[in-house]
Amino acid sequence: MTHSEQQAILAITLLAAFCDGDKDSRERDAIKGIAASLGGGGVDLPRLYQDVLLKRYTLADAMAALQEQGARQLAFEMAVCVVDADGRQSAAETAFLAELKAALQLGGEATTIEDEANAWFGYDTPAAATAAVPLAAAVTSPPPPVQTALLALSPESERALDGSVLRFAIVCGALELLPQSWATMAIVPLQLKLVHSVGKAYGVELDQGHIREFLAAAGVGLTSQYVEQFGRKLLGGLLGKYAGKTAGKVGGAATGIAFSFATTYALGQLAKRYYAGGRKMETAVLKDTFSQLLTPARQLQTQYLPQIQQQARTLDYGTVMKLVKSGV
Repeated sequence: MTHSEQQAILAITLLAAFCDGDKDSRERDAIKGIAASLGGGGVDLPRLYQDVLLKRYTLADAMAALQEQGARQLAFEMAVCVVDADGRQSAAETAFLAELKAALQLGGEATTIEDEANAWFGYDTPAAATAAVPLAAAVTSPPPPVQTALLALSPESERALDGSVLRFAIVCGALELLPQSWATMAIVPLQLKLVHSVGKAYGVELDQGHIREFLAAAGVGLTSQYVEQFGRKLLGGLLGKYAGKTAGKVGGAATGIAFSFATTYALGQLAKRYYAGGRKMETAVLKDTFSQLLTPARQLQTQYLPQIQQQARTLDYGTVMKLVKSGV
């Protein structure tokens, strides 16, 4: 993939992230930090971030650089993932994707990409009678009575839950080793599934809205995660000419593996503390605790690298889709 194609695809990813004008300052700051950290590959990411934000680099500029059909499909796939990351499409986001589809001159390929994204992000997370309480409200009001009697796990149940958290982390780390873009698409849905399973272990049934709010409060922006994951893979050469359509081969570099393993493991441990404590942890404490949990999680990644590599060899589209639907 050429320098200009890389730049155009990353620009489209950023355009998708900002198209609704509704990203709060935390999300913008996170994406700005990601742009600053993703050096190399000949693309000046901090400069591109500013050019996109200030409308100096437009969709028309990106179109001029994307002549290959495979690169155009990849650009659209990335844009759909970024738009869908928060679980909804605003009118502005839907309009942006329609404009992008027309500009890229995609037909049935675009429909296939959107259907695949819906499959990743539209999995069924039960919303029970104990519906999600906004995190801000959870700080100031006591949890519903149904939760207070189910906060303590037996030693066996806690060990089983820790094992589940580790399995989710290993799978997400393994997905970073794969060259296909669908592998990157699966990481956030699996993290959402993990938080849901932890809450359920403590007797709390959660809907996707609450889980996404929990991740945001911890400082894990879903949109910025995709920008970072795609940027790392694109600049690291792990997304090939027909990324997402090539099955089987494990990428030669472990770009970002520590990020996905550590983030997933730390999220699982944070969720355990949060739901065991009756959802009373303040947002600032959530974010600080998550940051502290990342350090030991990164150390664990080295220990479990052989298992991560082995897991990567067993993953294909069907297997990952089954994991997203049913859990790890």
